Amino acid sequence: MSAVLLPFLSAGEVDWNSFEQHVARTLQAGLIPAVNMDTGYVNLLDSGTRLEVLRRTRSVAAGQSFVAGAFVGDVPGSGFDSGTYASRMEEIQSQGGTPVIFQSYGLTRQSDDDIIRSYEVLAGYGDRFLGFELGTMFAPFGQIYSERVYRGLMSIPQCYGAKHSSLERGLEWQRLVWRDEQRPDFLVLTGNDLAIDMVAWGSDYLLGLSSFAPDLFAKRDQYWMSGDSEFFQLNDVLQYLGFFAFRKPVPAYKHSAAMFLARRGWIRTQLTHSSSPTRPESDGPVLDDILQQLQRWIQT
Repeated sequence: MSAVLLPFLSAGEVDWNSFEQHVARTLQAGLIPAVNMDTGYVNLLDSGTRLEVLRRTRSVAAGQSFVAGAFVGDVPGSGFDSGTYASRMEEIQSQGGTPVIFQSYGLTRQSDDDIIRSYEVLAGYGDRFLGFELGTMFAPFGQIYSERVYRGLMSIPQCYGAKHSSLERGLEWQRLVWRDEQRPDFLVLTGNDLAIDMVAWGSDYLLGLSSFAPDLFAKRDQYWMSGDSEFFQLNDVLQYLGFFAFRKPVPAYKHSAAMFLARRGWIRTQLTHSSSPTRPESDGPVLDDILQQLQRWIQT
């Protein structure tokens, strides 16, 4: 699965044509698009834009699978808002997508048992959904769950996987062990853009970095499946891009993505959402160099 960047033409004006092309490009690469995720600024979107993302994704996907973030904005001290989560899930499902349950203060600031019960409540609102653990370097309401909560997620039939974004290999390896012990078909979806080779350890992925180059991630995956050592060569350059783009402040990676995609000629500007942090223009030559290194695989 690959997150899809939401590109902009100006402050507040979405580049819908480039967005649709990037959804199509992701599908053509053989990856499942993930829209209204952190990479798509879901926490910053108004309801109209969020719904338009879903409508346009459904149109482009034309029956093919996609997933989308079910985000509930709240504040510290809020209670678990099952009603708004239900509405977000219905919005996604009505457009043919599968919800990815974003965390919120009301969800994560509960006891372990109450967190599990909350997911059990959400399971009543649809046939399938994905969980999501989010480190606080990405969002202040995030939480990396205890073993008890994670195993509780795996015990819910409707929850068929969970994205893990701690940026820590050890924590993800733990989850792979728990998965193998309890529910081998459960998807551990790495969100570790600093260790994209976790696919070699048994993880699947839902990455923001793959939005920079879904074609090259698909090619890398094919190398891995066929046992071609070229996997390691391409993975190393993509990982270099990941370390550069996901340095602190981590949320500014979305501007890095816009800068990179503009250089590929895939979006029309390198603008980001007006409320999202940006990178300095001095990043440009580094991105140019990385893109030049990747030409080896782009041209084949």
